[in-house]
Amino acid sequence: MPTTAAKPRWEPGTLTPYAFVAPAAILMATGLLYPVFMAFYLSFFDWEIGRDLGDANTVGFSHFLRMVQDPQVWEVLWVTIRFGFWVITLEMVLGISLALLLEKPIRGASIFRTIFILPLMVSPVVVGLIWRYLFDARAGWINYYLNAWFGMEPLVWLGDPELAFFAIVFTDIWQWTPFIFIIIIAGLQALSSEVIEASEIDGANWWQQIFLVKLPMIKSIIIIALLMRLIDVFRGLEVMLIMTGGGPGRSTELLSLHIYKRAFETQQLGYASAIAVLLILVVFGLSLLILKMSNPMKTKSDV
Repeated sequence: MPTTAAKPRWEPGTLTPYAFVAPAAILMATGLLYPVFMAFYLSFFDWEIGRDLGDANTVGFSHFLRMVQDPQVWEVLWVTIRFGFWVITLEMVLGISLALLLEKPIRGASIFRTIFILPLMVSPVVVGLIWRYLFDARAGWINYYLNAWFGMEPLVWLGDPELAFFAIVFTDIWQWTPFIFIIIIAGLQALSSEVIEASEIDGANWWQQIFLVKLPMIKSIIIIALLMRLIDVFRGLEVMLIMTGGGPGRSTELLSLHIYKRAFETQQLGYASAIAVLLILVVFGLSLLILKMSNPMKTKSDV
């Protein structure tokens, strides 16, 4: 006679771990899902600040149709993607390189690490003000030293579209490269010394250890750092708002800044909510694509 599989017995305390996690999970789900739901809900109304939502006119999907046909939306989306490509690429390269250089205990390493993480401690508003004055065409230190050292004429950094774009890219790299550095160096220091020693015995040189041993072993950490920076790039607002205000033209206007202007400068909250839904979909799609291609959580050799 075929034997039936024994049913797992219910043991007291099985749900105890879930009970401890549940409050935090509920709080995080509420903080995440409620704003997303409200953004989607408000996108169906023609609503302004100070006006009762119950009195707002329902417009259906007209905001989404308008968004698809709005060249400004696609222009700032392209600026955001272009900005994200440059800052994420350069920050990942610089952050990983610095972590590899300073992972071993060398003289002065602690001082360098402290200096590298200082930009993370500065408020984005302060960062925007600092670099706005540094890039100032008349009184900025950057033009002063370029003239003193290289004899260059003053450049209108924040008044030229390409120079302004370079300025916000440089500022973001200065502020957020330490974030990548901290995550990567923590992963490198957690690697098993036995694996590194085994690679040395097998004759691997420094470059081979980096590209064939260390980086593959912290692949999941690198992907997580990449995803976190991707999300941060698409929600970046304060630095660009203070440095350039999105100008000149829309050369430095990211999608999040465009949403802010639509919502609070032109009072188009319903339309801004529709663009916010687009922002959520873009970030979700890119994150899903990265996870699908890298599959970091299933790489057993990772730290």
